[in-house]
Amino acid sequence: MSTAQHGNGAVRETPDRYGAFPRLTPEQLQNLTPHGERRRTTEGEVLYREGEPLREFLAILSGTVEILQDHGDREERTMALHGPGRFLGELGMLEGQAAFDTAVVREAGEILGVPVERQRTLIGRDPVLGDLILRACLGRRYLLIGLGAGFRILGSCYSQDTRRLREFAARNRLPHRWLDLERDKEAEALLRRFSIRPEETPVVLWKGERVLRNPSNAELARLIGLPAPTAKDAQCDVIVVGAGPAGLAAAVYGASDGLTTISVDAVATGGQAGTSSRIENYLGFPSGISGGELIERAVLQAHKFGARLMVPAQVNRLTPQDDAYVVTFTDGSHVRAGAVVLASGVRYRRLEVPGIERLEGTSVYYAATVHEATLCEADPVAVVGGGNSAGQAALFLAQHASGVHLLIRGGDLNADMSRYLVDQVERHPKIEVLLHTEVRGVSGKDKLESLSVEDNTRGERRPLRAAALFVFIGARPRTEWLRGALALDEKGFVLTGADARAAADATRWDALGRAPLLLETSLPGVFAAGDVRSGSVKRVASATGEGAMAIRLVHEHRENAGNLVRDRTTGPEKPQPEADRSASRR
Repeated sequence: MSTAQHGNGAVRETPDRYGAFPRLTPEQLQNLTPHGERRRTTEGEVLYREGEPLREFLAILSGTVEILQDHGDREERTMALHGPGRFLGELGMLEGQAAFDTAVVREAGEILGVPVERQRTLIGRDPVLGDLILRACLGRRYLLIGLGAGFRILGSCYSQDTRRLREFAARNRLPHRWLDLERDKEAEALLRRFSIRPEETPVVLWKGERVLRNPSNAELARLIGLPAPTAKDAQCDVIVVGAGPAGLAAAVYGASDGLTTISVDAVATGGQAGTSSRIENYLGFPSGISGGELIERAVLQAHKFGARLMVPAQVNRLTPQDDAYVVTFTDGSHVRAGAVVLASGVRYRRLEVPGIERLEGTSVYYAATVHEATLCEADPVAVVGGGNSAGQAALFLAQHASGVHLLIRGGDLNADMSRYLVDQVERHPKIEVLLHTEVRGVSGKDKLESLSVEDNTRGERRPLRAAALFVFIGARPRTEWLRGALALDEKGFVLTGADARAAADATRWDALGRAPLLLETSLPGVFAAGDVRSGSVKRVASATGEGAMAIRLVHEHRENAGNLVRDRTTGPEKPQPEADRSASRR
């Protein structure tokens, strides 16, 4: 992203090699002009600063603007130079986050400033302009991530808190760089520069001046400008627990239907889908779409309709109260909601191998994003798992690593992986598929150096060189906080519909005069969607569909007063067939 020099010494505009720096057409600039303010700029003027929120969408009418990282610091570097027709900002501008770079006028001219809130509305009205801006903002975000821009996490690879902060930053797609106290020479210099004692680590360094000593995820979220929890005594029509594809779909449809909607997640928006490098079988995207882009689009859509997103916000209790529910968070705050959609998803199972814990977060991972990929470039890596997640990870990592070993416990790659992925994996020259293979041991002091793998048909073991291990061996639901509150199956997934009624107190539904709706749990007005639901299809498309369907059922619950629909003279009313209920509302 650095600028280049002409022979006469003049600095030229950064080329748009990745679609991250498009130029607005004269017609687009003309359409934007009535919604903003034109103003002159002066050489050296700072248009926005790293660490401060971006209040305006800025388009360059004349002159040039330089984008700088670590402005004013001894490590200052140029990220890009933009000329007339280009616009400034990246993903944080659209989502209310702080800027991760600084914009300085290099050559005086004129800019058009449109308030960000107004710009979001315009993007929603103009799909061509909206798609152009969103793709550019996403591209710039991933360029920043790849360059290690943003804040720095300074901590030991052996620290659980370091791993926690790194996971939070990666899952929220936040530009950052990790400096390992155990290996990075720069880390020691920074400790001295900021008078940080080793026992105070991990720390987050921001803008070369702010130091957060072992911050909580919520504190880091507030620093960056993420929509941190402010839920104390809040009320809403529906609260959505979980912000993966199912949860975001519920938030979008709930808010667009006029319901006051709050969506919360303990870690990040996106769920497991947000860590996927590419989803190629999602309807409407024939060339595929990255999980990050799909989720960012959904987040912006939810904001557009007025849904309130809170990250990180961890729920620990669900309590019925009159005809509503109280959702309580670990910080003691709570939300009262007329209906609840559970979309908390699943988390990947950890590999049970002696000694693997000390390597988790440094060279053993349970997601394959650009953050992890940049740490293992030019080295061989191993992927464990036989499902779609493992196949997608292997293909993505093959773009960075020297080779990928895909370790499958069974004997058939087609057993759990989609055919289109199997074809790509088998044809890829850098991917080696090892069937009937399991990991039995790991070697390496500070970082993974090799694996001990076993052929489970012959019992033979051998070493396998790998600088990183990526594990995708199934998942377990995030339902620990729901035990005792509603019916779960033997694996902890939430029972819904007829299964929920069979597992619940029969008199509860008899008194209500209806059966549980299709996605309704053993608690009336509480619905489950996506991977957390027992019997769900573990696909992004089905999760988004269930999230939308859950809101439709919330409406049906509300129309029936949610609860006591009964004939007082003849006893409980018999449930109507679904088609009849739908017809009666038309």
